Amino acid sequence: MQNQSSPNAQRNARALRREMTDSERKLWSGLRSEQLGVKFRRQHPLGSYIADFACLDPKLIVELDGSQHQAQADYDARRDAFLRAQGFDVLRFGSNDPFVNLEGVLQAIVDRLAELTAACPHPDLPPEGEGVQSRSLP
Repeated sequence: MQNQSSPNAQRNARALRREMTDSERKLWSGLRSEQLGVKFRRQHPLGSYIADFACLDPKLIVELDGSQHQAQADYDARRDAFLRAQGFDVLRFGSNDPFVNLEGVLQAIVDRLAELTAACPHPDLPPEGEGVQSRSLP
């Protein structure tokens, strides 16, 4: 079922895009329109799961975890295992992180994108230093 999503996941993803949390909106403001040099999708269905933010090349999932994730560690572990089996790397941040340190979150994402790009260069991506945008922290 590589990169295919269930009809139910597609329907749920559309609803989640309409009803993004404030935290997701804040992070999306820094990810949208290829601001980091790569395209991100929000509430992207993969299999029966929905990733908060997904970059398909290089394969990176960014998740914002609220307090409910402490009670669902087993579910998150299964979900992460599925996503990793599809070739994705998963970065998790607390749901409050975009409000208290948006630049730090974006820099962590940029750093991971650079690591993924360096580990597996893609022929269509610009040479190192030209694709993924670095960000200066305040």
